[in-house]
Amino acid sequence: MTRRPTRPKMVPTTLACLRVDALAGDRRRGRLLAGGSVIACALGAGGIVRRKREGDGGSPHGSFRLRGGRFRPDSLGHRPATALPLRPTRAHDGWCDDPRDRRYNRPIRLPAPGVSAEAMWRADGLYDVVIDLDYNRGPIRPDRGSAIFLHVARAGYRPTEGCVALERSDLLRLLRRVGPRTRLRIG
Repeated sequence: MTRRPTRPKMVPTTLACLRVDALAGDRRRGRLLAGGSVIACALGAGGIVRRKREGDGGSPHGSFRLRGGRFRPDSLGHRPATALPLRPTRAHDGWCDDPRDRRYNRPIRLPAPGVSAEAMWRADGLYDVVIDLDYNRGPIRPDRGSAIFLHVARAGYRPTEGCVALERSDLLRLLRRVGPRTRLRIG
């Protein structure tokens, strides 16, 4: 009896690097290169900036780790497939964008009276899946920018406040190919 050779199990390959470049002629739109794939994306209204400031609308230039993120279980119905750590978003989840507060550029519980914070539970679906980029995280410098994420894009890829945003289906497909060692290079 002759044995057939067995095929090795296919293990998904985690991408080491993703690259985002602005489109020529429109600095608010870009393309994300992931292996051999090119994915349309939205960038900040200020384009890619080298000196990021809170509220400037720019997407920061640099190379950032994907730290993990959150997902809306009520909207998606399940945890997205990814090697990144993900937690379900809750109605009280927020992100401090107040440079005067000691919790600046960190998750925060809402309501937070007297503190400027962004709600992570959004009705518009932009944060149905949101990945925290390792921007201004160690050490955190006040007024250098906060809440820089990879998230779901608005219709027509309208500009973000400084994040990188993809069509929801593209983001979910991309998450299958990334892990904690993946870096996102902007610019």
